[in-house]
Parts: sequence; structure tokens; C-alpha cells
Amino acid sequence: MNGEAMGRDAEMARQVTAKILHLIQTQEKSGKEVMSKGSSGMEVILASLENTRDVQTTLNILYILSELMTVGRGRRVGVFVSKGGTGILFQILITASKELSPSEELMLQLHSLLAKVGPKDRKFGVKARLSGALSVTVNLIKQNLQNAKLLLPCLQVLRVYSTNSVNAISMGKNGVVELMLKIVAPYSKKNTSLLKVALDALGALLKSKTNARRAVDGGHVPVLLALYLDWHRNDTRHRHMLIRKGLLVCLRNITNIKIGRKAFIEADGMRILYNSSTECLPVRTLDPLVNTSSLIMRKCFPKNRLPLPTIKSAFHYQLPHVPAVGPVAQLYNQPPGVDDVVDDSDDNEETEADTENDTENEEDEKDHCSANDDIETDLNKLHPKKSPSRPFEELRVYERFFLELSEDFQPLELDTIHLTEGQDKKEKVHIPSPDTHSTLSSLSKPPPPQGQRIEQELAHVLECVSLEGEGPLKAEEVKGVKQEGSPVNATRHIQSPLLFGDIANRRMGGGGGGSNWGSDCGSEGPEDEGGEGAVLEVPDTALLLPLHDPDLYVEMVKGTHSVPQYAEVAYPDYFGHVAPTFREPLLERVYGVQRSKIFQDIERLIHPNDILDKVVYDLDIPSCPVIEDDGESLKFNSQFESGNLRKAVQVRKYEYDLVLNSDINSNHYHQWFYFEVSGMRVGTSYRFNIINCEKSNSQFNYGMQVLMYSVQEAISGRPRWMHLSKLEALRTPQIYMRQDVLCETLGGNSCPLLTITAMPESNSNDHICQFRNRPLIFLSARVHPGETNASWVMKGTLEFLMGTSALAASLREAYIFKIVPMLNPDGVINGSHRCSLSGEDLNRQWQNPNPELHPTIFHTKSLLQYLAHIQRAPLVFCDYHGHSRKKNVFMYGCSLKETVWQSNISATSSDLQEDLAYRALPKILSQIAPAFSMASCSFVVERSKESTARVVVWREIGVQRSYTMESTLCGCDQGKYKGLQIGTRELEEMGAQFCVALLRLKRLTGLRNHQHLLDLESDIIGTQAKVASSCPTTYVMEEDEPSFLEAIDYSAESNDEDVEPENEHSSEVHENADHLEQLSDSETNHRD
Repeated sequence: MNGEAMGRDAEMARQVTAKILHLIQTQEKSGKEVMSKGSSGMEVILASLENTRDVQTTLNILYILSELMTVGRGRRVGVFVSKGGTGILFQILITASKELSPSEELMLQLHSLLAKVGPKDRKFGVKARLSGALSVTVNLIKQNLQNAKLLLPCLQVLRVYSTNSVNAISMGKNGVVELMLKIVAPYSKKNTSLLKVALDALGALLKSKTNARRAVDGGHVPVLLALYLDWHRNDTRHRHMLIRKGLLVCLRNITNIKIGRKAFIEADGMRILYNSSTECLPVRTLDPLVNTSSLIMRKCFPKNRLPLPTIKSAFHYQLPHVPAVGPVAQLYNQPPGVDDVVDDSDDNEETEADTENDTENEEDEKDHCSANDDIETDLNKLHPKKSPSRPFEELRVYERFFLELSEDFQPLELDTIHLTEGQDKKEKVHIPSPDTHSTLSSLSKPPPPQGQRIEQELAHVLECVSLEGEGPLKAEEVKGVKQEGSPVNATRHIQSPLLFGDIANRRMGGGGGGSNWGSDCGSEGPEDEGGEGAVLEVPDTALLLPLHDPDLYVEMVKGTHSVPQYAEVAYPDYFGHVAPTFREPLLERVYGVQRSKIFQDIERLIHPNDILDKVVYDLDIPSCPVIEDDGESLKFNSQFESGNLRKAVQVRKYEYDLVLNSDINSNHYHQWFYFEVSGMRVGTSYRFNIINCEKSNSQFNYGMQVLMYSVQEAISGRPRWMHLSKLEALRTPQIYMRQDVLCETLGGNSCPLLTITAMPESNSNDHICQFRNRPLIFLSARVHPGETNASWVMKGTLEFLMGTSALAASLREAYIFKIVPMLNPDGVINGSHRCSLSGEDLNRQWQNPNPELHPTIFHTKSLLQYLAHIQRAPLVFCDYHGHSRKKNVFMYGCSLKETVWQSNISATSSDLQEDLAYRALPKILSQIAPAFSMASCSFVVERSKESTARVVVWREIGVQRSYTMESTLCGCDQGKYKGLQIGTRELEEMGAQFCVALLRLKRLTGLRNHQHLLDLESDIIGTQAKVASSCPTTYVMEEDEPSFLEAIDYSAESNDEDVEPENEHSSEVHENADHLEQLSDSETNHRD
């Protein structure tokens, strides 16, 4: 078969091609021979197709190609495309279209073949447009609307054309959107396969915002809704679900733009989709329709204004000076009178480029993993600096924090070293007694006259619950009956809430408890016959918590400075916390839970008469945040350290919309929540919607649960949570421990610095020399206030270090520990999620901290710079954090070699010289700590993290083992704790195991045999090989879980085979409440 010869002899060409076709149709091996490797069969066939001018010969060759490409799982189509087959087909199509009466059969076969080839050719859409084939197909459809046989393959090709956005815009201008609507409407069950393909093409066209606007302007939204309703009513046997799904996809794409959502609402789309979805719910196979309808309704839910005067924090702290640039500067430079609550950012009306340049290579971009452009590629920045950045004269002042390096212990007085307190003891703590007549009735105003309303209030025995976490919440009712055999027998009597002495008797929040100590919490109990003040019997928790002293805690809190000038101590802080003895599994996601919440919101829209819209708590009314009512509403409070509830609105009898407060000097970071609620009734489920929660995804979607603290449980002998350890109680004569005040924070609070090591064995020169020359370990935590789990890990570390075990003693003898347990006290005290009072993320200030705005970072870095100057840089630096989007505990470190491997930069072997010791500590942790995952660790240096503690300490101080240790807020998916929720016991255990790992590291670094480093080398090579063969790379921000804002599937178990790989994030709106078990809190792109 010769291409040129067949072009000359038409009759011979017909006979030869007919014979080949017969062989391929009847003998399978013939097709295999043509397509076998090394065969030139495909080239010959394509050459013949290109050269022949005979219609019948062309048809025969098209039949041959169709037969060949019917089998082979796409490989044969790939060969056809690689040999330039697509271009030849387009060339024949153009030539045939110029005939006066083109062969219908030829057009049919050409389009049938193009429909098979198109999805495998990345440049298909571009080739069609540039060759002119696009116009030919469109004209053919217009001329053959009644010819179903030819129309079907043409529509199949058009569907592929439409995936290219430039093509979609071009076809929209040529009336193809209206053309598709003519084909799909009105309702008819004839040619359903044709309708399905036309709807697919229409859906692809409507992804273009230009085409979506054209559909809205043409009044097609009501038409599509009516058509969907017709199919819903008539497709009683559910045989045409794909057609119904196609109509929903069209509506989904139209509602990606603001005017599309408006048209949808005006056409009563919410009611239509709500009612139809409700009818589909009993049939599980219709879940794809329910899920897509849920997405559309959620997107189109009216975007309401937040019920706030401003999205800036309810509290203001005037900075000593405002940064010149950045978000804080923008906040301060905002003109007066600007309504910052209105959000116009989601109008999605941005113009589209009608040019071809920006989208020509979009198929390539989808098929190739793009390199992570955040990875640092400057080799100079990947090498630690050689020279210190500050003169030693400036740093000499920090010598006073390292007395242990010069202490000569002459004479040796072991008992003179103690934990300094430095607390102002002039104030007296005031724990109200019955004589004060302070009852729950006076929460939001001065105390009433003696005895007034006492009996009325005591009729309601309230349970006070504080909830601490980073996301949605579900109230649980817990029985508060005193149990026999409770481990706590001794009690103390206090009145709630706890108030500081010398502060006006303000009642800013809901109290808890009541006189009927043994009653069921939340129920209505009998009146207290005494009638003179509600008293809580508080258990003496000394037996359960030897390190927790409530009175000492209150004494220390008196020295705390908060911007709102809090006058209460939260119950969890006062009562303390005992870790449960049981372990909780990760919460199993209930099937369809997310869409059920969406449906409940749609009900609010459809039935507005059920809405109460009653404000019950409002921080923007500082004199009276708790709004009195008739007892039919819950009582909320957040007027205590770390609290950040700003407003509570009762929307239905058992449903409340909650608004979180921004971080001070910020207008975002609405993620962390901690507040108190009381007045629940037994057996009643309450729903709280955190309506300004910023995170689109977190571990709440994958098994994480909120935390709840029950006062009734606490007074029954089961207290949970604790914020204070009396470390000095653990000190023995063998322990060297000193607490210094590193600096004062912006808000006037002290930032403590702890030094812990072992006392020298004696005051001999040898022992003193060994004492002074111990390597230093520098630890810090809680730079992000909302990452409470970091403090529990730090607690475990501190208590292990102060312990009496042989391991703890060996560890103290091996190292000097310098510890800053809380880098951001102001943020913690004032209920921020991520920022300090300066409104900035302190873990992004390490490169150039300001001594006024970022004092804790400035002075902590100065300590490290001082150590670098005296050649005593720490062996290990580790900053404890919490992570809301990944499971397990893991580390981020810094490696030149691994960073280069993750990028495309070229480097010589001399550039990549690096000691592998940075991997030793996480490797040890992965062997001894069940919660730790080496697979989740990353040692890549990224540009966006260059001002974090980890990178700056590595780069500027020269600490090779500089880490961020991240602890999950959820649970584990590997090891001993797989499938379990992580709790305070496991977090404290992690802190202790970190210490054990340091001891092992000491032994490893003392070994002359470096076999362990060779093991680490093989680990890295294995990791690199795995990374090179997979996509995406294991760079720092990769998450354990997929995004949970699915375009289609809102249920955990739906089997939707027709899901388009489309990202809906850009079109999500925030008008809808974030729900309990559903969407939750982010760290969008900053997790260090």
C-alpha cells in the first residue's frame, strides 16, 4: 500500500483499502500487526489518507482507523495522535466542506473518528480553531438539527472543542450556546443520547463567564430550571439521571457569576432544587443529583451582611507606632466611615481574555505537575550565614540570662536557686461568698438588692460549659450527678463567676452551677430553701492534680494585663484538668451530614417566619454584653482570658449564629474559638453556626472533635483542662532551675525564660567545667495563640525535665535547656488565633523583629545571637506548633540538599555538601514516639517561610538542627494511635518523648561509628526516588487529606462516576453558616 500510488489509481486504492478493512474486521491479528511496535502500518495508512482524493477510498481508510482504534485502551489513539493523525483529519474535513454537496457519510465518519481522538490530543481544541475545523463543525450542526444520525458525532466533537476556554468564548459569540439550548429544550424523551451529549457541551461552554452572562441575558436560567423540573417529574424510573445531572451542571456553571446567582434566585431556583432534592433523598442512587443541587443552593444562598458594625476586633489597642506597610498599616490608614463589613470580593465578574495567548497551553498545564515556585532556589540563601548580624556590644546585655555559663558555685549553695515569682502581691483575690449576694441574675448589671430574684434564678440549675478548639461545635448534655466513690472528697465553696479583688463587681458573662449540686445539669430543679446566694461546691483537686493550685493560679492571673481588662477566671483554668484514662476514636463522619446542614439553611430562607433573629450576647455593647431574656435562650460569655466570642444571635429555638472576634489590630483570623454557654436543657440538641469562620477545610472534616469542659463534671470530681504547673514543687537539690523575665510584652505581660539543667556534682573545677560546657537546647512554644496543643506538648517536656527518673537526670546532666514556654502571651490572653497585639503573625517577624512591636521575638532572637557570638549556638532549636490540616506529629526542618532536589536549579556537588545530622532527631522520634510520623516531615526551605523561627535560626544562627514540631489537632493515621483522637495525655507524652529522643541523640553524636548517618542517607535517597516518581512533591504544604469543598460529592459515600475535575473554590461565598460537623477552620498557606 503506497500513499502516492493510491493517490494516482483510485480504483486500485478502493480495492486495497476494502481488502485491508475486511482483514481487520475478520482477523484480530491483522490489526495487531498494523499497530505492533516497529510496524510502519500507521504511517502508511495516514499517508494514503492524506494523498487520496477519492471519497470511497477516504471512507475505507476512516473505517480502518475506526476499527483499529476501537480496541487498545487508548494506546492506539495515542499512536495516531503522535503521527499527526488529528491534523490530517482536520485537513480532510476542511477540504470536504468546500464541496458543493459534501458527503454526509464522510462527515459522519470524520466526526466519529474525531470524537474518539479528541480527548487524547492535548492540542485538539487549538488545532481545530487554527485549521478552521471548528467553524465547519458548528455550521454542520446548524444545518442538520433534524438529522440525529449526523448530529450526534458532531456534538461529541463539539463537546471536546468546548473544553478549551478560547474556543468556548468564540463559539459563544457565534450563537452556539443558544444552538445547544434549542437542541435540549423543550422536554422530550426522543434521542436521549443526543440530549446528554448536547448538555455536556452546553455545560462546558457555560464554564466561560462570558457565555454564562450570555445565558443569563437571554433569559435561559428559568428555561433550564423548568426543563430540570420536567425531567424530575417524568423520569420516575430514574433511567435518565445523566440528563438531569447535565442540566444541573449547566446551572452550576451559570451560578458561578453574580448575575447568574441573582437570576437563579429570581427564578425561584432555591425552592425548585430544595423540593426536588428532598424527593430524591430516599433513593441513594440519586445522590449525585442531590449533591450537585446542594452545591448550587449553598452557592446561591443570599450573601448577608455580618451583624457587626465593623469586622475589626471589638477591642482596640493603640500601637506605639504603625508599620509603614502591610495589613496593619492598611487597617490604620483606612478612611473613616468606610463600611468594611460589606464584602464585594465575590462578584466573579472579572473580564475574560478573548485572546488565545493565555490559554493555549492549558492542557499541558493540567497534565504536568508544575514545580513548586515557593521553594527557595537561591543557593546563597540556602547556606547559613558566616558572620553575625549584630555587634557583640549590643548583645552583651543578654549575658545575664546565662548565669549558668559563668557560675562558679563558690560556696556551693544548692538550695539558693529557686523559681522567682516577681508577682505583685498587693492585690487580694476576691472569691465571692454567699454574703455578697452575687447570683446568676446579675450577670450583666450591678448586683441587685439582697434577696431580689434569688429564688427565681435558682429555679434554673445551669451548667456552664466552656468550649475550646478551632472549629465548629456541637453541644452535648452531660449528667452532673455526684457519683459515689468520687476520687475527690474534700470541697471548697466559691461563688461563680470568680472575680479579682479591687476590680469593680462587673458581671460580663454567664455563670455556672447552682445550689442544687446533685441535680441533672441543664434541667429545672427545685428552689434552694436557703435562698441566700448560689454556692458551688468545688472539689479540692490536689489529689488528682498535685501540680495545680487554683489559688496560686488566681494570684498569678492578677498580674496579667488584657486589653479588655478581664475580671473573671474561666472555670477550666480554675478547676484544672485531668486527662481521661480512655482514648477516643476519631469521629466517624455521618453519611450526608454536610448536605443536611445545607438543607436546614435553605429552610431558613424558604420559611423566614420561623426565624427569631434575637441577639443574646454582644461584645459591641461593652456595658451589657449579656442580654437578659425570659429564660428561653442560652447564656453566652467570653469575657475571660483567651475568650473570643463576639456575638450570639438566636435564629431558631435551638439554633444560634455565633460571630467570632478578630485578632486585635486585625480584621481576619476568625478561626479559633473559646467561649462559655449555659442554660441547656437535658435531651435537647443545639446547633451553633460559626458564621465567620475563615477556614474552608481542616481536620474537623476527617474525624477531629471539638473540646468541651463541663462545670458540672468538674464539681463531680472529673475536671478537665489545666493551664498551670507548679514546676518549683518538682525542684530537688539536684536540679538547677531558674526563671527569668525575658522581657515585657506589648500589652505589659511578662514573658518568662526558663533555664533547666543538673547541678554540678561538686564545686570542683572539673565538675564546674563539665557543667558550663554542656550543649544547649533551645525550646519555644505558643507563638500562635490558637495552637493550644503546643502548650500541652511543652507541659510534657517541662514535667519530664523536672522529673525524678534516671532518664530525666541523665538528660539534665547532658544539656542546658533554655525554654520560652509562651512566645505570644498577649495573643493567648486576648483570645487571638494567630497574631499578637500588633496584629501580626509573630512567626513571620524573625528576620527583622521590631523591639517595640515584637519584643518577645526580638529578645529571643537576641539570646540566640548572643550564643552564636560566644560560640555556644544551641545543638537543637525546636519551636512547638499545632497543625489543623494534617494528622500525626511531625517536624519541619531545613536542608540545602533536599531543597535543591525539590527544585529545578542546577548545583555542583560542592554546593550540596551537607551534614545529614538534621535528620537524626526526627528519625529517633519516629522510632520511639507512636504519634510521630517521619513520612509527614519535610526539610524543604521555602521563600514564604524565610522569616520563620525555623529558617532564621538555621540560616542566621547556624543551628543545623532547627525545627518546627507540629502536633495534630485531630488524631493519627499510623502507628499505635491509628484511628484515635489525640488528647492531652498523648500530647504530654509527645513532649516527654521529645526529651528521650534528645538523650538518644546525645548518645548517637558521641558514637565514633557513623553508620547511623549512612542509614539516614539511604532514607533520603529513598524519599527522593519516591518524590521523583510521583506528583505532587512532598513539599511542606502538602496535606494529608483531599480538599473537602468537593465540586459535587457532599457525602462521604457517594459514588458519582460523572464528577468533573473542577475546582469550585473561587466561587464559594461566605454568606452561609459554617456548620458543626462540616466546614471548619485554615491556616490557608502559613503553617510554620
